[in-house]
Amino acid sequence: MDMMRISQLTERSGVPATTLRFYESAGLLPADRSPAGYRLYGEDAVQRLAFIAAAKHLGLPLGEIGELLRVWESGACREVKADLRPRIAARIADAENRAVELSAFTAVLHGALEHLDVLPERDHRCDAQCSLLSPGRTTSGARPPSSGGLGAGAERWRTQAVACSLGESVPERAGQWRRLLSGARREEIEDGVRLLLPSERTSEIAALAATEQQCCPFFDFRLHLDGPVLGLEVRAPAEGAGMLAELFTTVP
Repeated sequence: MDMMRISQLTERSGVPATTLRFYESAGLLPADRSPAGYRLYGEDAVQRLAFIAAAKHLGLPLGEIGELLRVWESGACREVKADLRPRIAARIADAENRAVELSAFTAVLHGALEHLDVLPERDHRCDAQCSLLSPGRTTSGARPPSSGGLGAGAERWRTQAVACSLGESVPERAGQWRRLLSGARREEIEDGVRLLLPSERTSEIAALAATEQQCCPFFDFRLHLDGPVLGLEVRAPAEGAGMLAELFTTVP
């Protein structure tokens, strides 16, 4: 049987060599070794990577993908279907919950913008008459969703494997971030960076952050609006520091 070196598998699959090595260490992609110690892969590695990519597209964490691969290796499609069905159902429930939370957060943001429009233009500092100083209040006086919903998985990023399904599209995604982060002020924070930007970019940045986390769930995004300024905080485990630095750079 013809065997492929890691560079050949990268070319065939579009998966970077760094990700292939990570998959091997995670037990998802076994590799043989040549007498000289080079990794060697069979034709089934291409199919295995396609299966991993499809499972990641569904939002399955690597631990579950490993369990699913063991079922897939048995070759019985009905068993894969039976194993996959409850996992997808769980992801649907999670996505629906997040959609509700995001809708509520969007309402809070709209309320904040509406309130900014009706605030009087004053030349002195904000004081107690400025309700923006009352944390979490909207125009109607209602409070946004408690952190119990959005915060329940706030630290989930710490336990996610540092692997990304972007593949060769990393440079394209980096270009999107560089465009949106142009002129941002960058501050180092624990586990990541804080970027200060004009609030007009909020919707674009929120949409790109949501897309980014689908591909790379080890990133943690937090947005904070303070009048005309948007604060974007991005965190990642230590193993993801390189990709964080690559994507979230700033340009003058």
